[in-house]
Amino acid sequence: MASLVREEEVEFTAMRAQGPGGQNVNKVSSAVHLRFDIGASSLPAAVKERLLALPGRRVSKDGILVLKAQSARSQEQNKALALARLEAIVAEASEVPEIRRPTKPTYGSKQRRLEGKSIRSQVKAARRRVDE
Repeated sequence: MASLVREEEVEFTAMRAQGPGGQNVNKVSSAVHLRFDIGASSLPAAVKERLLALPGRRVSKDGILVLKAQSARSQEQNKALALARLEAIVAEASEVPEIRRPTKPTYGSKQRRLEGKSIRSQVKAARRRVDE
């Protein structure tokens, strides 16, 4: 499968990872921040639009998508993980969503619903006190 994102459009920044790792975590910059400028990318306009509309805080007001990878112990693995996540996000945004067309209930389904309501009404009416 061809890559949707060109590597020259992605910017990596190394930083110290959070969480467990002993003394190693305090001295090695193994976590990676991936920054991807959606507006300046070579993606089609429709894909850019869907990426900018992503929910959450991953996309900044300037249109830059930021991902952080820190699960692996090496910087190279974290770069690969971040790139893979970016590829997955772009692939998902490149799929055109299906337009939902509202439908109307069928005549038969309306009749079945009303029949059920009338049966329930009769059951409840039978519970009432009988006037003599």
